[in-house]
Amino acid sequence: MITFIVSMLALVAGYFLYGKLMERIFSPDASRVTPAVSMQDGVDYIPLPTWKIFMIQFLNIAGTGPIFGAIMGAKFGPSAYLWIVLGCIFAGAVHDYFSGMLSIRNGGAGLPELIGKYLGQNTKKVMLIFTVFLMLMVGAVFVYSPALILGNMTKDYIGNSVYVWCGIIFLYYLIATLMPIDKIIGKIYPIFAFAIIFMAVALGANLFLKWPTLPELYETGVSTLSFNGKDIFPALFITIACGAISGFHATQSPLMARCLKNEKYGRPVFYGSMITEGIVALIWATISMYFFYGGGAEELGVETSLQAPQVVTAVSEGWLGLVGGVLALMGVVAAPITSGDTALRSARLIVAEFLHMEQRSIRKRLYICVPMFAVTMGLLAFNISDKEGFNVIWNYFGWSNQTLSVFTLWTITVYLVLHKKCFWITFLPAVFMTTVSVTFLCVSKDCIGLEPVIGYTLGAIAAVASCVIFFLWYNKKGSKQVVVSE
Repeated sequence: MITFIVSMLALVAGYFLYGKLMERIFSPDASRVTPAVSMQDGVDYIPLPTWKIFMIQFLNIAGTGPIFGAIMGAKFGPSAYLWIVLGCIFAGAVHDYFSGMLSIRNGGAGLPELIGKYLGQNTKKVMLIFTVFLMLMVGAVFVYSPALILGNMTKDYIGNSVYVWCGIIFLYYLIATLMPIDKIIGKIYPIFAFAIIFMAVALGANLFLKWPTLPELYETGVSTLSFNGKDIFPALFITIACGAISGFHATQSPLMARCLKNEKYGRPVFYGSMITEGIVALIWATISMYFFYGGGAEELGVETSLQAPQVVTAVSEGWLGLVGGVLALMGVVAAPITSGDTALRSARLIVAEFLHMEQRSIRKRLYICVPMFAVTMGLLAFNISDKEGFNVIWNYFGWSNQTLSVFTLWTITVYLVLHKKCFWITFLPAVFMTTVSVTFLCVSKDCIGLEPVIGYTLGAIAAVASCVIFFLWYNKKGSKQVVVSE
């Protein structure tokens, strides 16, 4: 529990100290008119209360990520604490804050537009396809998992219940994606976000009451533990994405950037929601270490071989009773649904931005949504028809997610150079995540599957190459050029 407590304190301190430093580097201007006001359209650009934006941003970026990822990542041992804390403070929260603030400074621009501005139009075109496809994968994955849970619950009452629930969730997706952001998302998402936070706080309080004996980082050191045939590097850094750093977040921050009324609220909304997600991930990582290594599974009378959603249900019901069961249901059913529909909403806006198609008209929104939902349904059909479909899509989503964070970090780094600001704050995380993504792509059996020696060598080469390319650009052009307008 000592490592857990120190990690919690470190995250809180990170918000007040490092978060304040990030704010000072960016220099938000409270007198500047934000896109929520200057571009208000009644659909996507709508000023909302700051507390509501925080709750929506937290739910959008969280979903079940900081829960499921932390549960699976905890199997690598206490090293998970180190990644959650350092990743969240120095990479994830910085990534989320700057992607949100850059969107505000660029008229609520989506991620591909920002990448195009700072990394070039060719990179923008590639990342446009990459980002939209990632959003569609999120939509497909987050239809199937809650539909499967609800289908098992209602199979005695509804024939082909999984298919029925898939249809219901898809219908909701379509409605939520088309509707103005304040009509559904603005009204019910804060409730779901509160449920996830309340569940985490209640379970955290139970940890303190039980005070279980857990493996401590100062006893084990930085473990080189392998789990399920996967080495801690790079697998841990892909497994725990939400709660540390996740490229998906950079697609969600612009949604709230279009609703923020004042730049000075950027740190609590963007940096603060990521720190909150890190705290949720820490709590679930600690619960999972107790579950897998401290006798927690035996106490609950279940097997340690349970999958992440089953762990959530067993712990929540066992520790919190009926209330816990309801909250667990909201966590594993409602949270992925809400992440799925905001992912598709983000995809709609990215495509509309690229095509320069206004979104006030519901007819124009349908032009984009119909083909987009058709592709998502194709991915969903693969999910259902192929036994390994879900795992295949999820594995590629994990790698794609962290690869997207690489491009976001390099985008922010170029912005910082051009504006004569301290670029090291994102340069170092960018190099690290480049190494992680390339190494995982090379060594993972779900991807290329090279021999570890070759894969790690290629990862190291990618790190060196990214540094060389960056500093060649910096010495030739970047350090001599300043972008005046934002």
